[in-house]
Amino acid sequence: METDGVETGRPRTVAVTGATGFVGTAVCRRLLADGWRVVALVRTAAPAAAQPSGVESRPLGDLTAVADFAPLLGDVQAVVHLAAKVHVMRPTTADAADFHRVNVEVTRRLAEGAARAGVGRLLFVSTIKVNGEATAPGRPFRADDPPAAADDYGRSKAAAEAALWQVAAAHPGLGVTVIRPPVVYGPGVKANIAALARLCDSPWPLPLGATGNARSLIAVDNLADAVAVALAAPQAAVEVYLVRDGEDVSTGELIRRLRRLQGRPARLLPVPPGVLATLLRLGGRGGLGDRLLGSLTVDDGPIRAELGWQPPLSLDQGLARLLGRGQNQDQPALS
Repeated sequence: METDGVETGRPRTVAVTGATGFVGTAVCRRLLADGWRVVALVRTAAPAAAQPSGVESRPLGDLTAVADFAPLLGDVQAVVHLAAKVHVMRPTTADAADFHRVNVEVTRRLAEGAARAGVGRLLFVSTIKVNGEATAPGRPFRADDPPAAADDYGRSKAAAEAALWQVAAAHPGLGVTVIRPPVVYGPGVKANIAALARLCDSPWPLPLGATGNARSLIAVDNLADAVAVALAAPQAAVEVYLVRDGEDVSTGELIRRLRRLQGRPARLLPVPPGVLATLLRLGGRGGLGDRLLGSLTVDDGPIRAELGWQPPLSLDQGLARLLGRGQNQDQPALS
């Protein structure tokens, strides 16, 4: 018996791009825990230690040089596409071209190859940057909002989503699921939240005690869980979902929680956000001010209502893992 091309008998086989990355490692671990046979589509054969035990590597060279993915997917029922050129702080003209070549063209060719190979489901991890950079109070981003990406990275992800829907329309046997996460954090992350955690682990007071913003975050194990749940759900075959941890927090509250987990006092100075934003802008750090003081929240109601998904980790549990105070990362992610 098959449902949307994903076999209900075992072993089911899922191919994962970007499998050795920060998110990919967690996704592979979670899919293995669900009984999937996991095949990592990698540039070169990776050392066994670079992947969770049980993942099979399928070297294929540079993704951008693969003209036809179909021969690589003949034994596959589902694909999770994570590989991408990621957001950069100071993009160049060359970056803009790379965003399109890697994030749009590879995604299109992968979907076309999957359709020709008879793959039943392709799940694409996109980004909330497709929706935009900031939300108004009480108005979280929704999956059906018109795309409003503000940079080349976000626009490339929006174009990749559009390409997937075009391929799916031409090949009805291929179900497409898109997940747009906000900031993803966890052990090994190299994004801004890691820098904030390092800053919190100091005795210095921070001028963010008066922030009233709200930010949605998602722990990497929660994202991996959402991927696994959506991949297995027939009703998710033509859907876009936004995901987050169970609560939104201000920057000041995030600092309080990080410092509490680090065994430190909060030491937050109540500097008015407008004053802080002005100072950062005058110092040429206006973008940092936007990230620290602005709001970005998402509506995850549809994935909860339609799939019954609940993030297995609370925000505090996710932050504890980020700081190395949570469950042993060699263990499977929570299901």
